[in-house]
Amino acid sequence: MMRRHLASYSSVLFSSFRSYVPNQAPYALKFLEHFTTEYYVSEKGGFSSKVRVPFISFVLGGPGSGKGTQCAKIAHTFGFTHLSAGDLLRTEISSNSEKGAAILETIKQGKIVPSEVTVNLIRRAIESSQNHKFLIDGFPRSEENRIAFEQIMGAEPNFVLYFDCPEEEMVKRVLCRNEGRVDDNIDTLKKRLKIYESLNLPVINYYLAKGKVHKINAIGPEEEIFEQVRPIIASYEGACK
Repeated sequence: MMRRHLASYSSVLFSSFRSYVPNQAPYALKFLEHFTTEYYVSEKGGFSSKVRVPFISFVLGGPGSGKGTQCAKIAHTFGFTHLSAGDLLRTEISSNSEKGAAILETIKQGKIVPSEVTVNLIRRAIESSQNHKFLIDGFPRSEENRIAFEQIMGAEPNFVLYFDCPEEEMVKRVLCRNEGRVDDNIDTLKKRLKIYESLNLPVINYYLAKGKVHKINAIGPEEEIFEQVRPIIASYEGACK
């Protein structure tokens, strides 16, 4: 059966990469082919193929809302790959690469890492994975991040999980988790919460208006919270196979 809409989708995705990565058409094709289980074959003037594109969920919520814990449970139960934007940045820094050194210098200067840098780290992680189902944890953090992701990747998330947690509970959790992170102190945490409220909530509201947000009550034991998450993920199983 001929599926012209797949050929059309291919063209849109390819054009998106060419427009945001000038003179990198071979790289764009490589990215497209990474998610293609069968290449396009001419068939009586049309195209027939099976295309596998990444199935993406953004996982959002404030620091201490339980995003990472629930992502680990989702990944284990449903076979998603968990990508943490923060972890990707830290890994790049620890690699001692030129890019990692630039990221570290940006952070030392108190500046925000450019959106395109983080998006390209996410894209590289997706490209190198054998999986096609991804949880992107803690990103986008702002409308600028969101726009950069959609422009560079040429796609929106399939859905968004939003872990809604009161500020006092997030503060309590972060100060008690004792992970040795330099930003797990009361002064830095309060700054992070203010930034989260001013920058991250507009992203949540944007996707809420598009009907893509699933709001989770992030208060209670981990297993009880996961029981809210489980049916949501299960409802997408057919779409992400």
